[in-house]
Amino acid sequence: MVSTIKHLYTKLYEYVGSETIRLSLAAYPEGVRILSVNDLKNWINQTMQKPNAWGLIPATFVVDSENYLRLVERHSEHVACAGSKPVLSAGEIFFLPNNKSFEVAEITNQSTGYCPEPESWTQVEKALEKIPLLHPRNFTTEFIFRKCPGCSQLNIVKNDLFSCAVCNTNLPNIWNCDC
Repeated sequence: MVSTIKHLYTKLYEYVGSETIRLSLAAYPEGVRILSVNDLKNWINQTMQKPNAWGLIPATFVVDSENYLRLVERHSEHVACAGSKPVLSAGEIFFLPNNKSFEVAEITNQSTGYCPEPESWTQVEKALEKIPLLHPRNFTTEFIFRKCPGCSQLNIVKNDLFSCAVCNTNLPNIWNCDC
């Protein structure tokens, strides 16, 4: 039953990050939509992506509202990748080249601009399976984001401690980054 509920989870995340960052990136092109392994290869070649010290190719990703993976260079902002539009998920992804294809070796929901919940994995999985790419069963690192009701600071919850790092106010148990 839990997997059925998780499978039905769909939420569109609006950008909740810095307005200054969003405005400064308004002219940047959207991330490249990846529809196939060939699209991924082309993006890697055209943008001259190189493997890191562990042999992985890092990128910033979003899953757009039509459930497609979009990529930009890793040090780019998610809001630019999404063209300032709402997303189904966002984070960082690391591709491992294998033979003539790639697989997803690591993937996170780390995006302080969209603050997607770990449950957004189901949408990421659908996007990866369209390509298709081998991938983990979940985010390899999950982040939980909460906005402090006291000082409005965005927090990453660590060690299940729902307490604001700035003012020590208790953080809510449910996602609230859009308020």
